[in-house]
Formats: sequence, structure tokens, C-alpha cells
Amino acid sequence: MEYLPDVSKLPTPEDDGACNHLLGEKLPQVLLASTSGGRLDLSAIQGKVVLYCYPMTKQPNIPIPDGWEQIPGAAGCTLQSCSFRDFNAEFQELGVHVYGISTQDSLYQQEVVERLHLPFELLSDANLAFTISLRLPIFDVEGKRLIKRLTLVADGGKIVKVFYPVFPPDTNAREVIDWLKE
Repeated sequence: MEYLPDVSKLPTPEDDGACNHLLGEKLPQVLLASTSGGRLDLSAIQGKVVLYCYPMTKQPNIPIPDGWEQIPGAAGCTLQSCSFRDFNAEFQELGVHVYGISTQDSLYQQEVVERLHLPFELLSDANLAFTISLRLPIFDVEGKRLIKRLTLVADGGKIVKVFYPVFPPDTNAREVIDWLKE
């Protein structure tokens, strides 16, 4: 059974200012492993792109880290991914590419794409090159460095909107679409 937290019981993350520097930044020229089997340089994509960054999705048959649901902004990655999946047609109508990014390896992300029936690619920043280049906020859990949940909208390789902190995670896709339509 899929792990889906009760969003109403999750602690709300606070804006710690860790993304204040991102607006107007250029996406770094970094190759990220994709669940499509290739590597993708996000800085080379013309047009609008949505990059939702998330800590990690739960692996089947592996328990979530102790205290996961008490970490503000940690739980809800599956809900967020499914939300972007469910609104994918609207993103396509708007001509916007969607990608999910985490520090999990591409092999695991491929399992997530298949299990959740995601119609878009997930990108692995396992070596933290993208994260470090943009100075994205991170946290450590059980020896893993994870990206705090945030969503970037870029146009022509330049960040034009930052959603941070993202909460609740299952409403993020709708919030992004509403912003894109403004």
C-alpha cells in the first residue's frame, strides 16, 4: 500500500529565507540523470519549465526515516508528485515542461515513475551538483542529504518564480498553474 501522510497532521514549514536569492538566477549548466535513460541540461531548455524539488519518495518495503512526519516539509512527496501527474494535461496545454528533482538515484526514481504512472521525467541530483550550484536548501536525515521541498519556474533558463516553502504538498501543482495563468 502506498504511503500517503495525512496532510492535516503535518507540521507547516516556515520560510527561512533559504530561497530568497533564486529569483532571476540562471539554471546551472549541469547534466542530471533522467528516468528517460539520458542526461538533461535544464539550462538548455527554451521556454517555460517547472522544476519541483522534493526530499524523497518512500521506497516500497522500506520504512520511512524515524520522525519523518515531524520534519516540517519532509512528508508528502508522493502526494506532490501525484498532483503534478494529475495536472499534467494543463501544464501541456500551457506549453510548460514539468520535471521532478530529488537526490535519490535515477534507478529508484524509475521505479517511482512506473509505480505512480508519472507522465514526466524525474531527474536525479544524487551528486548534489544542481543543488550546490543554486545553493538550494537541504537537510540531512539518516545520513542522506535531501533537498527541501520547493518549486522553480524558469523561462529560457532563468528562474522567474520560486515557490518556497511548499505546503501543503498536494496543492503545489494547482498553485503553479494558477500563477502561470496570471
